[in-house]
Amino acid sequence: MYDDLASWWHLLTPPADHEWEAAHYAALWRAHVAGPRTVLDLGAGGGCVASHLRPDFALTLVDRSAAMLATAATVTPGCEHVVGDVCDVRLGRTFDGVLLGDAIMYLTDEAALAAAIATAFVHTRPGGCALFVPDKTRETFRPSESYGGSDTADGARGLRWLQWVRDPDPDDTTFTLDWALMLRDGDRVEVVHERHLHGLFPRATFGRLITAAGFRLIDEPAHAGVLIGLRDER
Repeated sequence: MYDDLASWWHLLTPPADHEWEAAHYAALWRAHVAGPRTVLDLGAGGGCVASHLRPDFALTLVDRSAAMLATAATVTPGCEHVVGDVCDVRLGRTFDGVLLGDAIMYLTDEAALAAAIATAFVHTRPGGCALFVPDKTRETFRPSESYGGSDTADGARGLRWLQWVRDPDPDDTTFTLDWALMLRDGDRVEVVHERHLHGLFPRATFGRLITAAGFRLIDEPAHAGVLIGLRDER
């Protein structure tokens, strides 16, 4: 999905669907940082969120997959794109705002989660703000099924997907997503199955690791699931 099929990403999750999400993050940075301008998107994927932040921020996108960054570049022209792992990438500079969004779900043990949060901390300037956005926590997890898809504007290609979310072992720190993808190119349709392993932690674990990294934690229901890490000026 993140390599050979990266060019299909915007049919799986169209950038237009992420406008509200980007607006929420931008509002949080502006509420907690004086005049935020520079933003680091860790695990940026196909750039769907970044595409809406681009008009207002100087963006650097980091992702492990060069193919996904190439897809992201189609909707984030003029931005910096860096191949790197959220657990150990070091750019040697800091940013007003840092985002660790959906990619946080691929961290399946506490050591990896702590490493990624440390990456966010070293790239957040004093007085800056990092946002951590787990899709699910142990408290909110529910088994589910969902589906969707879209076509290119010219109708030449289309994608339909089915996602099945399960937790085979409630005693560990992971759950599984099975994806069934139908990829249409012209009139030819290919079916692909992938299984993804995601991390599943109590919300308190995220908060504890964010605080341990050096951030001051803000975790309030009004923030729609976003955990905020502030780096104090000192």
